[in-house]
Amino acid sequence: MELIDDLLATGGEARATDIARRLGVSHATAINTIGRLKLAGLAHSKPYRGIFLTEAGQALAQTVRARHRLVVDVLVAIGVPQDVAETDAEGIEHHVSEPALKAFEEFLRNRPRDPR
Repeated sequence: MELIDDLLATGGEARATDIARRLGVSHATAINTIGRLKLAGLAHSKPYRGIFLTEAGQALAQTVRARHRLVVDVLVAIGVPQDVAETDAEGIEHHVSEPALKAFEEFLRNRPRDPR
């Protein structure tokens, strides 16, 4: 969802080949995943054009992006280098619970600020 949204924002179009290449998966895997997104009402496509997100898909992409950002911010706050935090967040964000996310938000809101 996040990748499709990013591709639409930067290039105006998200094609299955672009998605497959960016995710490092086969074209068939990208097509199958896009099919599931369509069945769930999160995306649609147009003949000879790319994939587009529905309103529900756009909302989910924003939620996923915020969740990712929160996990990255917590990892960086505890001393993980930015590039490592970005990579690690990709896995963590799919498994972290809502109570943990709430705790992450609370931690970031209440931590002492660096005086620099």
